[in-house]
Amino acid sequence: MKNYTSINDIDNLISWIEEAKEIKETPLKNIQLGKNKTLGLLFFNSSLRTRLSTQKAALNLGMDPIVMNVSGDAWGIEFGDGKIMNGNTAEHIKEAAAVVSQYCDVIAVRAFPSLTDKEKDESEYVLKSFVKFASVPIVSMESATGHPLQGLTDAITISENSTKKKPKVVLSWAPHVKALPHAVANSFTQAMQKMEVELVIANPEGYNLNPEITKGTPIYNDQEEAFKDADFVYTKNWSSYDDYGKIRNTDSNWMITKEKLGNAKFMHCLPVRRNVVVEDAVLDSDRSLVIEQANNRTYAAQLVLKKILEKL
Repeated sequence: MKNYTSINDIDNLISWIEEAKEIKETPLKNIQLGKNKTLGLLFFNSSLRTRLSTQKAALNLGMDPIVMNVSGDAWGIEFGDGKIMNGNTAEHIKEAAAVVSQYCDVIAVRAFPSLTDKEKDESEYVLKSFVKFASVPIVSMESATGHPLQGLTDAITISENSTKKKPKVVLSWAPHVKALPHAVANSFTQAMQKMEVELVIANPEGYNLNPEITKGTPIYNDQEEAFKDADFVYTKNWSSYDDYGKIRNTDSNWMITKEKLGNAKFMHCLPVRRNVVVEDAVLDSDRSLVIEQANNRTYAAQLVLKKILEKL
């Protein structure tokens, strides 16, 4: 594996999960693997868990991480071909990616969608430009349409906490005060489709995800119906896909409550808005796995970096 930009880059998710668990048991076992190797972390958007966990993963492998907030600290980057650069962009991705490749052995990139131009967002022009013009491996720390590090993390967390051979997993939309991307929900769906689980999705009308990703997965517009006999409830807000990037529903009845959750375990990628997406009684209960999920971010990232380093 040269790059990790999608859940589909995983050849065998079950074996990856088992390897991640082994890494979690002895996180410093491969600390010599990344010796004298540099990881460049390029953030076009804000981050807490992704930034810190990926840095820690690199350090656990003996790598030297370099962090740059590209949108605030770098020259404006142009991604279009043949552009007359007489506006706000001062550097082209062709030079930027080539230069960073000289400083770093692996480059990790985080860049959110605009949520205004579906075609442009789905082209993944930022991530794919780095893949095209960099001469070193690329890792996605969340892109316009996917968050494969989070998806791998979630698969690890469910595997660790499942008491059934085939648990029922519900991905549920929840209300939010702003329009959010589809990336986490997309990668979670793709990860669950590779596991032995019963996956269903619950969302209001008008909030179906990309049908190319959800095909074959049952979709409910009735949240309580979807939650019946659930073992895990993974909650995330996303904006409309058909009416791209728009907020069409702010129904607070879709907030996750302790009563709705029942005996299921609660999951969320964080950050989460309390008493908007989920009530305090859920997050503060022993049914919540959100802190455990956040911890597993390190071992998911460490596994990805380990597999890339082994090929260098």
